[in-house]
Amino acid sequence: MKTKILVIFMLLSLTICGQNNKVFVHPDWSKNAVIYEVNVRQYTPEGTFKAFEKYLPKLKALGVDILWLMPVNPIGQVNRKGSLGSYYAVQDYKGINPEFGTLADFKHLINKIHSLKMHVIIDWVADHTSPDNVWLKDHKDFFLKDANGKIISPVADWTDVIGLDYKNKELWNYMTDAMAFWIKECDIDGFRCDVAAMVTNAFWIDAYPKLNKIKKIFMLAEANEPYIHLAFDMTYNWQMKDLMNSIAAGKKKAVDLIAFFEQEKKEYSPNDYRMNFTSNHDENTWNGTEYERLGDGAHSFAVLCQLVPGMPLIYTGQEAGMNKRLRFFDKDTVNWKQDQMRKIYTQLNQLKKSNKALWNGLNGGELKSIDCGNDNVYAFTREKNGNKIFAVFNFSKTTQKVKINSDAISGKYKDVFGKGAVKNITNNFDTELKPWEYKVFSK
Repeated sequence: MKTKILVIFMLLSLTICGQNNKVFVHPDWSKNAVIYEVNVRQYTPEGTFKAFEKYLPKLKALGVDILWLMPVNPIGQVNRKGSLGSYYAVQDYKGINPEFGTLADFKHLINKIHSLKMHVIIDWVADHTSPDNVWLKDHKDFFLKDANGKIISPVADWTDVIGLDYKNKELWNYMTDAMAFWIKECDIDGFRCDVAAMVTNAFWIDAYPKLNKIKKIFMLAEANEPYIHLAFDMTYNWQMKDLMNSIAAGKKKAVDLIAFFEQEKKEYSPNDYRMNFTSNHDENTWNGTEYERLGDGAHSFAVLCQLVPGMPLIYTGQEAGMNKRLRFFDKDTVNWKQDQMRKIYTQLNQLKKSNKALWNGLNGGELKSIDCGNDNVYAFTREKNGNKIFAVFNFSKTTQKVKINSDAISGKYKDVFGKGAVKNITNNFDTELKPWEYKVFSK
């Protein structure tokens, strides 16, 4: 019986992967894109669209392609947390949070983003609403209820929200219509969908082609389930984030990355985009900054996220070396300053545009790990259409000697962080890496 169930599961998995490869087509502009999460409330002292708009040229210069705006909708008053409430307690799906400005301000921002040849997706909260959402007046049947008919939250300690019930198919139409509103009215380019796996995937599969008919859009799921790629371009690489945290804490070693990336190849289609990150709004606020979690390895892991398969994410303030947890329900402006991370991100974002080995999904090169004979060191190559990357990292707090003997690495490269110096690398590569040091070569 167990064997039969296993066979059925494997056939189903192959069918899903086959469907995904066959039917899901990413927007062409996403093939070598970098994504940036915008926390509008904390970005400027004013916390408005107009104030944030002044930063767009800097983000363009940083090499950002997709701006993900945290929810722009009005926040509920009932059971509000903190002085300003959670972005994710939506009161009106077709409204603008007055804290940020007006609908006209938002449209002006979108137009400015597009004029700079960047794209924008907005955060969408389809699983739950604030307890005073406008739908409650005429559509109480849209909401999740307990056995006694009381409207409830989807998670016990989410006291500022109530759940939506996707058994009601009329809700599907209302939700899709609300999402379509922002594409038609404001010309946005897609959505980042909050807790996407908590909503039935049947809804996303139904909604995606309807929305995509209006305009070719980009869909990011806050989820990591492989099946969700049937309706989404990209999922969160939480698994990689967790492994990086474990390596930094000394619980795992660099060599464990080899097995991790092989598992990624088994679980996900090469057409699936995975979002790689060292921080985002949730990690920063609830689990600590990248410097708290990754320590002296924060820069090294940020570079790794930029080079391995997937799309790298930069969260508000990371380019300024921000080392504080931003408050979630109250005002807490980023302290903008000059930091070496801006230069590092800019260099790597430019490299991603020019080197096809680093492109996303099927457009990029397959990652091939290299045996270094040292558990504290991780090295790999990626190659596509004559473009190649060779990178080696010391993910430890002690100096490591590295000896690699492999035909896969030989060639003439530019040393990315060595002022572009040209280096001839043979199949015998010997080097010494200081604690948390990395070397990146490109051709």
